[in-house]
Amino acid sequence: MAVANLTQLLSILITANHVLHYRGIFDAYGHISVRNPNNASTFFLSRDLAPALVSSPHDIVEYRIDDASAVFPNAPAGVTERFIHSEVLKRYPAVNSVIHSHARAVIPYGITKVPLLPVTQSGVVLGSKLCESAPVFEIADYFLPWDAHVLLVRNARFGAALASLFSSNDTRTNTGASPTNNVVLMRGHGMAVVGQDIVTAVFRAISTPNVADIQRDALILAALGGTDGQPGRSGRIRYLTEQEKRDIAAQGTSHHRRGWELWVREVEAAATKDLYRNCLGSPL
Repeated sequence: MAVANLTQLLSILITANHVLHYRGIFDAYGHISVRNPNNASTFFLSRDLAPALVSSPHDIVEYRIDDASAVFPNAPAGVTERFIHSEVLKRYPAVNSVIHSHARAVIPYGITKVPLLPVTQSGVVLGSKLCESAPVFEIADYFLPWDAHVLLVRNARFGAALASLFSSNDTRTNTGASPTNNVVLMRGHGMAVVGQDIVTAVFRAISTPNVADIQRDALILAALGGTDGQPGRSGRIRYLTEQEKRDIAAQGTSHHRRGWELWVREVEAAATKDLYRNCLGSPL
C-alpha cells in the first residue's frame, strides 16, 4: 500500500479551517478532523486554537480514535469536543473527515419541530436517507445524574450517542455500517457533518446552512402569502421529489472540486501576516 503524503494532507486540513472560517461556518470555535491515511486508528485535529489561526503542523495534534487521547506526550491542549470526531471515525470506517460547527442558520431546526429537509439541489448533502430530515441530537437524553447539564460533547458516551444518529440503522452492533445521514443537528449547539474526505465534508458543511436559510425563507413566505401572494394565506413549499433526490445524489461528488478551488483561492487572497497563514503552502 502506498504511503500517503501527510504534508499535503495537513496542508489541506489547515486550509479547510480557513475556508470554513471565511465562509462563516466557523467563528472562533468549530473544528475539522481527518483520519490518518497511514494509520486508520488515529486522526488529526487542530489544537485548542481559533480555526483562522491554524497555520502549521505545530497546530495539529494526532489523536487515537479509540479514546481520543493524544498519540504523543506533551501534545498541546486539545479541543474539548474531540470525542465527536473519535466516535464518528470509530463507528464509520468509510468516514475520513468530521466537522463540528455552530453555524447559526441550522440552530433553529434543532430547537423546534421544523425538520430540515432538501429544498434545493444542494440539499442532498443532508444524506442518502432521502425521505427523512436531518436528525437532531438531544444530549439531555444521555445525561447521567452526575453530569453537568451543558451541551458540549465532552466524553465518549456523548460522542457515541451522537455518532449513532448518522445512521438510520442500528449501528451499535454493526460499527462497519456506512452513514445514511451526512448531517446531524445538535440541539441548541449547531451541527456535525461527515465526509469521505476533507473536500466533501467542507462542501457539505458550507451547503447545509444555505439549505437551512432557503427553507426558512420559504417557510416565512408560505406563512405570509399563498400562491396568489395574498397575506395570511398558507402557501405550499415544493420540496425535492424522491426521484429528484435520488438522481441528484447519483451525480456523485466530483463537482465539489470547483467550489473547493474557489474557496481556497478566497482565503489565499484574504491572507495576511496573522490570518489564514499556511506554512505548508497551497493545497491546490
